[in-house]
Amino acid sequence: MNEVQPIRDVHHINAMKKALHGRDLLLFIFGINSGLRISDILKLKVGDIRAKDSIVIRETKTGKPKRFIFNQSIKTSVKQLIPADATDEEYVFKSRKGANQPISRVAAYRILNDAANRAGVADKIGAIGTHTMRKSFGYHAYNNGTDLALLQSIFNHSSQSVTLKYIGINQDRIDEVYANINL
Repeated sequence: MNEVQPIRDVHHINAMKKALHGRDLLLFIFGINSGLRISDILKLKVGDIRAKDSIVIRETKTGKPKRFIFNQSIKTSVKQLIPADATDEEYVFKSRKGANQPISRVAAYRILNDAANRAGVADKIGAIGTHTMRKSFGYHAYNNGTDLALLQSIFNHSSQSVTLKYIGINQDRIDEVYANINL
């Protein structure tokens, strides 16, 4: 499988949003606005996020607690996209295959890839996967002025160079050096 990159162009993010609806749109909005791993997103239940301003989770990969506030995009999407009759014990990203179970990582991957194809951005953004959402969060946070050390902490990375590589900034900077040297 190819390494996924962040979605750098906001127009592509908006095209993805237009290609999604309901649960799948909420998955994408939650992913690109939280920076959480898909394993942590999929286990959320309605009661964890409905009418809340923040959440504390224990990260599946690291076992560390993580608190984050919901931005306006997440709050609005939760209000609009979670059915009013959904119980607090239902998974937010519930599988349609019967029992109260979340969709799988593979299903989330397919949802994102299908949306990228429908949106006409699949060829423009390269390989896309569930990690694309997390990397997009970091890329846009960094470009909006978020301190690199803070992003490193958010992602639980061991060094700033790892964070830069992770969000695709290293290669961007290298490309700029080559593009700007015209001797």
